[in-house]
Amino acid sequence: MPSRIAPLFIGHGSPNLIAQPLHNMSIFLSTLSTQIHPKAIVIFTAHWEESIENRGVSISFHENEYKTMHDFQGFSKLSHVSYPAKGSPETAQLVETKLNQNGIKTRREYDRGLDHGSWVVLGLMFPDSNIPIVQCSIDPTSSAETHFKIGKALKELSEMEILVIASGGTVHNLLETNSKKKKTERWAEEFDNWLIDKISQWNLKELFSYREHAPHHQLAIPRSEHFLPLFIVMGMAQDETSGKVLFRQYDFGSLSYLSFSF
Repeated sequence: MPSRIAPLFIGHGSPNLIAQPLHNMSIFLSTLSTQIHPKAIVIFTAHWEESIENRGVSISFHENEYKTMHDFQGFSKLSHVSYPAKGSPETAQLVETKLNQNGIKTRREYDRGLDHGSWVVLGLMFPDSNIPIVQCSIDPTSSAETHFKIGKALKELSEMEILVIASGGTVHNLLETNSKKKKTERWAEEFDNWLIDKISQWNLKELFSYREHAPHHQLAIPRSEHFLPLFIVMGMAQDETSGKVLFRQYDFGSLSYLSFSF
């Protein structure tokens, strides 16, 4: 019987991470992957936004090699970076079926490439690009609870040698970052402290209504697209005690690399 592969939330930070092999986060990701041997990867990325209500969760049904999207500005040195992984229609069908069985609408996507929320993380974890990838969208207009239900629908994937990654960030406000800052802003640490505490208590009521309870949420989450992927893998949790902090660090004063397994 295959062993369970715990789903991951990865704070993916800056695209430059892919070109910084000695960064602590890069070392963490490359080390983490030596402990995981999935037959396929399903990744929900903060950089693919679709309306769940109008279009459903979009799922990549690629069979051949993905194109690598350079969906950012100001990182010209990364324009040559490629992550030529292939898709897995079989795994995409599995995701589609499980979501549909739980009343979650889906949409098939055949053309979209891998965005940097996917290939930065995957390029550091699995640089050989030899594991098939299924990329999925999130919806910043939908609730945390909606994304949690998506995860619950996919819970069995962890028992099927499939790694589910939610790629985003807990504190992600680029207007508050400063490349010259070495000391982490207190408000960023306090937001993540609150988050870690509520996950350890499995206080879903406060987590789902984080805008009412979390300190500094306006600064930490000006838009929710990087934060909501967390709730997908929370929904896949083995039990209420399985949330575990894997890595925590900040760049530019507040950009959080906080990462969890469930």
